[in-house]
Parts: sequence; C-alpha cells; structure tokens
Amino acid sequence: MRNWKFNHIDFSTYPGYDGNDLGVFWSPEKTVIKIWVPTAQVVELRLYKDGLTGEAFHKTNLQKSGNGTWSTVLNGDYEGKYYTFKVNDGEWLNEVPGMYARCVGANGLRGQIYNPNSTNPEGWAVDRGPRYHSFTEAVIYELHVRDFSISENSGIESKGKFLGFTEEGTTSPQGQKTGVDHLQELGITHVHLLPVNDFATVDEEKPLEKYNWGYDPQHFCALEGSYASDPYDGTRRIREFKKLVKTLHDKGIGVILDVVFNHTFYTKESVFNQMVPGYFYRQKPDGTFANATGCGNEIASERFMARKYIVDALTFWVEEYHIDGFRFDLMGVLDLETMKTIREEMSKLDRGLFLYGEGWAADQSPMPEEQRAVKQNTHKLPGIASFNDDFRDGLKGNHGDKKSKGFVSGLNLREETIKFGIAAAVDHPQINFGYIESIKRAWAAEPDQCINYVSCHDNYTLWDKLKQSLPKAPDEELRKRVKLAGALVLTSQGVPFLHAGVEFCRSKNGNGNSYKSPDAINQLDWARKNDYIDVFNYFRQLIQLRKNHPGLRIANAEGIRSHLNFCTQYKIGVVAYCIEGQQVGDSWERIMLFFNGNAEPVEMPLPEGSFRVVANDTEINEAGIGELVSDTVTVQPVSMLILTLVK
Repeated sequence: MRNWKFNHIDFSTYPGYDGNDLGVFWSPEKTVIKIWVPTAQVVELRLYKDGLTGEAFHKTNLQKSGNGTWSTVLNGDYEGKYYTFKVNDGEWLNEVPGMYARCVGANGLRGQIYNPNSTNPEGWAVDRGPRYHSFTEAVIYELHVRDFSISENSGIESKGKFLGFTEEGTTSPQGQKTGVDHLQELGITHVHLLPVNDFATVDEEKPLEKYNWGYDPQHFCALEGSYASDPYDGTRRIREFKKLVKTLHDKGIGVILDVVFNHTFYTKESVFNQMVPGYFYRQKPDGTFANATGCGNEIASERFMARKYIVDALTFWVEEYHIDGFRFDLMGVLDLETMKTIREEMSKLDRGLFLYGEGWAADQSPMPEEQRAVKQNTHKLPGIASFNDDFRDGLKGNHGDKKSKGFVSGLNLREETIKFGIAAAVDHPQINFGYIESIKRAWAAEPDQCINYVSCHDNYTLWDKLKQSLPKAPDEELRKRVKLAGALVLTSQGVPFLHAGVEFCRSKNGNGNSYKSPDAINQLDWARKNDYIDVFNYFRQLIQLRKNHPGLRIANAEGIRSHLNFCTQYKIGVVAYCIEGQQVGDSWERIMLFFNGNAEPVEMPLPEGSFRVVANDTEINEAGIGELVSDTVTVQPVSMLILTLVK
C-alpha cells in the first residue's frame, strides 16, 4: 500500500527543468514527447486509436533525458491518435494523459496528438483583443459558458456551448438582443469566463445530466468537452473555443479566463500525484495534504516545477488562444513570488494582459499569510488586482447572510466603506478607516489593483440578496436599489466588474450557492431583459458614461488623492464627492456625484456656480436634464445624481 504522507521527503532536492518543450508535440514527420517525472524508474507511453475504449496498439518506454525529464520520439504521422503515460516509481501509478496534456478525448481520460494549426479559424493570424492605456478603462462581465445560452428563450441554437458565443442576430421572444449582440449592446470591454479548462464533475458524454461551475480542475491546459459540439474529438473543442475568442475580439471584447491553480478536484488520483507523488501539493507537518482551499488539497506554488507549470500553462493559453487576461481563483493560496513571476512572464508576452484574483483562502495554510497573495499584500503585487469585497459587503451587506443590509439596501453608517470603494482601495486622506469594519488600512497601491463589484457567481445575485434583505419591498423599489448599486460600481475608481444578468435583475430563485444546481436555477432568463429594460438601459448608459469620462477612471493613486475630494458636508446615508475633471484629462471641468441610500430625499448644498444635471435615478444624458441648478440640489431617495459645472 502506497504511503501518501510526505513529511519524510525534501522536495527541494528534486531536480528542476527550465525548458519550454514539456508535453506532446506533433509534426507530420514525428511526434516529440518530453515529461518531468524525476522519481520515475520506468515511464511507459501507450497509444490508442480511441479516446475512451480499446487496447493500446503501441507501447514504448521513455528514456531519461536529464534534470528529471524523460522523453521519446515517435517517427511518422500520429495525428489524431490518443495517448497515456504510466509511471513506476517503485510501484505502478495510474494511467494518465500527463499534466501537460493540451488536447484530450472525452472526460480527459486520454490525451490526443493534434496539429494546432488545423484548429485555427479564418483570420486567426491577425486576431487580437482590445488593449487599453490603463486597466481602469476595462468593464468586466463575468459569465458561465452554459448559463449564457442554455435557456429556451435565448434564441441561440448552440445552447450551452462555446459556439453559442458565435451566433449573431439572436433575440428573445420579446425581440430583445441576446447572446453576443447583447454584450456589444451593453458595452462591456471584457468577458470573464468561469473555468473552461477540463473539469471533472460533468460527464462529457451526458453533458446535460449534471451542472457545475467548473472549479474542480482535472487538466489545466486542455479545454472542457461538455461545452463542445463533439466531446470525443479533442480538436473540436479547441476549434470551437477559438471561434468564441475570435467572435468576441471582432466585436472589440476581450476574453479573460478564470483559472483554478490553487487545488485539483482529485487528490491522490490527480494527474500530478500519478506522475510525481506529493510534489505539487503542500503538506501539513504530519505529511498529510494541506487544505487552504477547502477542497482537500492546495497546490505548492512555491516549488520550482509547480511555479513553472503555472507559468507554462498561462503562456500556452495566451499564445495558443489569444487570451487577454486571467482571474485567479483563491489567489490567496498562491505565494507572492509565484504571482510576481506570473506578472513578469505575462508582461514579456504582452504588457496589456490583465491579472486579478480573490485575495483570500478558504481555510488555514501551512504557508504563512505574509508570504501569500492575500488582499492585504496586493500593494506588493504591481500589475495584479484583488477583488474589493469590503466595497461589495458595504454596498449590499454580508455576502453570506441573506438578511444583512448595506448602503444600497438602506443601512446607514456604511459611508466610509463606500468612500473606500469609490477611491479604489488606495490610501486617501479623507477616508476614516476607524469606521470601516473589515479593514484598517488601504490595500491597493494603484487603482488598477482594485476590482469593484457588488455581486459575482458566488453567493446570492444582487436581486436575490436585496429581495431577501428587504422582503416587503415592491419591485419598483428593488429596481431603484439595483440601479444605485450599478451606479456606484460603474462610476467609482478602479476596475468595475459585473455579474452576468445583473443588468436585468438576474435571479437564481434565492439560491446562494448554485455551483451544481440545475440550469433552471443558473441559466440567464432572457425574458427578464424585456421586463427590466429600464435597468438594462441604465447600466448601458452608465458604461458609456464611464468610457466617455476619464474622471471616472483615474489611472493613478496620486491623481485620486489630489483630484477626487469628498467635498460636501456629511449626512447620514449619503456619499458625495467632487472630481476636478480638467486635472485628469476630462472634458468636464468639475464633476459632482451624490449617492443617497436613504428612503427620503436629501437637500445638499452646492459650491458657487451653476451646474448641469447629467444623471439621475432614471436617466443619463450628457447634454443635460432639466434646468441648471445652483446653491442647493435635492437628491431623490435611493438614487444617484451627477452634476457638472457650467463655465
């Protein structure tokens, strides 16, 4: 019986390899194979004609090739054949496709030898996503591949598939734009896709029998087959995902991938442990697997070959799939040096790649917090952003407590937390940290390190959270509160992040953790777009307003400290501030923003001059709404008001 405790092993003594040729690489004349398995005594390669069934038609042993690597060359054309490795390190381990498998058959059981160039859509050589001067210009939209199109009312034929993103001209039964046309109409700059790499819990042969968000990784370099039109041919998923990327790029929308390098779904049975037992995972002092992820294991990102593997995988996604950025699940499990290395290596490929993640872990780790990429250490990670959960909870209440309230649901004394979000989590002299429950100091050094949001795939949708914390509130009031939350997220400094469907009051029927709930819960109900078209239009106009005005997306912390001032007298339940627009390149000389979370209107004094109303709780119009105002202004209940100084 194998001993799965590793406190007797010093993994730092394992040889490292820094070449860029690990994996299986096809050419018409030969297929070259190299893998890193330093503890192996024998490595057997098996070839198959099928991705699931049948006996191996060829077996051969790899040869040692230095620094812990083993390799072989298959002469001839093996395109379309499937393969596995079987390692003996004193005992035979399970048959697996290897950790560098880039193309796999159904359910990831066998790797597939393939020609990457044959999977490229027309125009792929010149395909490129949008790039911006500052990441604060981005507006991110978080989306699950299956949720996007699976509903009967999506108007999309390739339901739940990568190809659903490539269909244009789709509409709901009510005639509203759906699918990719909806994304373009809304105006977002990036789609953030929940994991698309191969995950374990959905049977690709019966994809509609189960649902999962995909945070249960099996292969980090291969695509998930349940999103493909054919899960058996691994090249089909590659071809179709590239079409997804190119369609979005052609519409000026970038593609960000959610990556889960903090754990694997399987532990003992994982591809890592069946190649190099123990090495890729952290251990507790007693030698058992550590579990800062709450999923049974945590990746030892600090070890040389684990760090290299993560960088290699990300590099592959950028080079092969033209990906524009990455969101790191439970980034707080990964060590700081690995995240710094990732930023450095991604910048060598493309300085415009956007990196951000969850600055927390789910449980205790044997690695000290000061060495990990937790939110409090974000200032040590230039070019990497963290989610501002302080702002999120200040806006709507504690994420896990359905009855708790925040600023947009009428809870007072959350004003300093809201100011912290408005200032993009950077240090600002007018924020009193003593009144912020969750933190005691700023954690972002620059505004592009702060992801501002009010909801995401985790926990309740914004609509459901408001409905449960305000059970007697009528529909019209809840709409106003959704608009107020959207206004705060989309006019604040930093990087705004929207949960798909928030713009039409998405509901999951009150389900607070829908990671494996059925499509009936998770799907985007496109009928709601027509039902809540006023909310959709408000979000669309907010996004356009942000794009038009650099004052709402100042690119550096010093600019925020110098030119964004909380310039009005304090009133409970109200946050108001001024932006000196001309100082930050805006066409508006001075911008005043008011947010009233109270159930009553408030009268706010104005500085000297005349002001144009350009946004209120129902309308955004840069040309002006109504008469000019001076001296004082009334801010309606649960609403935003934006004024600009008239010269």
